[in-house]
Amino acid sequence: MNATLHYLYDPLCGWCYGAEPLAKAAESVVGLNLQLHAGALWPEPTQLPENMRLYIQQADARIAQTSGQPFGEPYLRKLLLDPKLVLDSRPVVAAVLAAQQLDPAKTLPMLRGIQHAHYAQGRHVVQEATLVDIAKSVGLDAAAFEVALRSVPVDRHIADSREFMTNIGAQGFPTFVLQVGEDWLGVPHGRFAAAPAKFAEWLEAQLKNRAVAH
Repeated sequence: MNATLHYLYDPLCGWCYGAEPLAKAAESVVGLNLQLHAGALWPEPTQLPENMRLYIQQADARIAQTSGQPFGEPYLRKLLLDPKLVLDSRPVVAAVLAAQQLDPAKTLPMLRGIQHAHYAQGRHVVQEATLVDIAKSVGLDAAAFEVALRSVPVDRHIADSREFMTNIGAQGFPTFVLQVGEDWLGVPHGRFAAAPAKFAEWLEAQLKNRAVAH
C-alpha cells in the first residue's frame, strides 16, 4: 500500500523550523514517503517593519519553548534586527528544489541547512552565495547546484503547492497530511512538537491500522 506524508512548508517559516525534528522523524518510518510542498510564505522580497519584527520575536520564543529548537544569538540579536534583512521565499525554495533535483537524499538536509543558517547562525540565506555554501556543506557540487538553482521550476512548484493547500483546506505552514492509498488523514502534528519519536510512532500506527482495514 502506498503511503505518503505530504509536508506543506516554507524554509523561512519559524514554525516549520520548529517542526524540523518531526520531518526528520517521519523519514525513519518504514514504508512512508515524505513529499515536500513549498508554498511561499514570503512571495515577494520583504523588509520587515518594526511591528513585524516584534511579532516574529514573540513567535520565535514560543517556538523555542515548544519545540526546543535553537535560535542563535546571531539571529536574535543581529539578523532579525538588521533593517537590511530581506525575507523572500523564492530563492530558498529554489535551493531545496535544486538539491532535490541533484540528489533526492539531499532534499531535507538542504532544507535543514537553510533553516539552521537562518535561525541559528543568522546568515542571509536569500543570497545565492550563502545557498551555495549550504549546498556544499550537505555534499552537493557547487557548480551543478548553481546551474540547478537558476533552472528549477520554482514558480510552478509554488503555484502547485498553493493549489494543493486550497484543495486540502490547509490554513498555513506547517501542515502535514497523510495519504494512505485513497485515504487522506489530517495529522495533528502540534501535539508532538516536543516528542518527534512519538510522532513517528503515531505515523506507524496509522499505517498499520489502515493496512489491517484494507
